[in-house]
Amino acid sequence: MSAARNSLPVQIYRALRACAHVLLGIAITTAVFPWLDASARRTRVKRWSERLLEILAVSIVVRGDLNLREGNVLVVANHVSWLDIFVLNAVHPVRFVAKAELGRWPIAGAMVRGAGTLFIERAKRHDTHRVNHHVAEVLAAGDVVAIFPEATTSDGATTLPFKSSLLQPIVEAAGRIAPVAIRYQGRDGMRSLAPAYIGDTTFVASVWRVCGEESLQVVLDAPPAIHAGGGHRRELARTAEAIIRSALARA
Repeated sequence: MSAARNSLPVQIYRALRACAHVLLGIAITTAVFPWLDASARRTRVKRWSERLLEILAVSIVVRGDLNLREGNVLVVANHVSWLDIFVLNAVHPVRFVAKAELGRWPIAGAMVRGAGTLFIERAKRHDTHRVNHHVAEVLAAGDVVAIFPEATTSDGATTLPFKSSLLQPIVEAAGRIAPVAIRYQGRDGMRSLAPAYIGDTTFVASVWRVCGEESLQVVLDAPPAIHAGGGHRRELARTAEAIIRSALARA
């Protein structure tokens, strides 16, 4: 069964609504966030993300217990799409570690900066130490941090090898690693490549493709958390990778 597509007028209308919502998000993060405490900012981020997914007709199904309320937890997920950030924030607001290029994107960059994203220059090895210091501070403050250890996007069928360097703060904090397998599917239940932000696909082209889908469902498979205390980051990365690969294979 082929995925249902929107007509061109509906696709255009949805894209315009999404753009307007993003501009609203930039206005909120720029003008309102400086006056809000951390709890209020998290609430705003969650509501904004939920609304964006509603505009794009993306629904979320969580399998397992994605318990992020207790803090001292690092979410480790496979990376398929620019939508991943908003999907996870719609479930529970998190502070992301993202490549520095994202912060320089027009429009979207301003919004993710305002939401407290931590940026890393992946081409500079010494930058990992700086980012890990900030991650440790964020974890100590009670926020949840999320990383995509593939360091790039894939098509979601499986994972690329996980990098381990950003797991060091959660090891030192003796916290929990919450592995999350992200899978997008159409109305027919088959894996959808529409949200995949891979290869030579531009950001604009990817957004346009998502707006053309009648509806999408993202399944978040959340196996039991991994206790990081006393572990080694490389072994923990391999364990998380194997767990997420297994979850994607079962989907």
